Amino acid sequence: MDVSAPAADWSPQLREEFAANRQNGRVGTRLLAQTDRVRVWESRLGPGERIAFHRHVLNYAWTAMSAGTSRSHAEDGSVRERTYRPGDTAYYQYGPGEFRFHDLENVGTTELLFAIVESLDSPNPALPLSRQSPV
Repeated sequence: MDVSAPAADWSPQLREEFAANRQNGRVGTRLLAQTDRVRVWESRLGPGERIAFHRHVLNYAWTAMSAGTSRSHAEDGSVRERTYRPGDTAYYQYGPGEFRFHDLENVGTTELLFAIVESLDSPNPALPLSRQSPV
């Protein structure tokens, strides 16, 4: 499975970032800790801020630490808005070759804060953590 093309109605900047970040494994804004079994991330986005396109290949869980609203562009061209409450949590599992590729933008008026824990014991190898281009 590979990442498809970005949607035709996306801005040129989004389309360029989509192409440049196909193997971006930086799933948060800051890596807090890493062991031989997990990576623990923080994603902290002020109003109007976003995290660049990134690829999830490892099983992971996120928990919203604050309330807010986000917009996400995905590999299939879809755009999704979501509202969070503190404590909202989700868990994702990926089989061999499976992934999720998306960005995340804070479209609300309050800071969004998430804790993300990735399992390095997943069926897929971890992606390298090269420096993410600023957005």
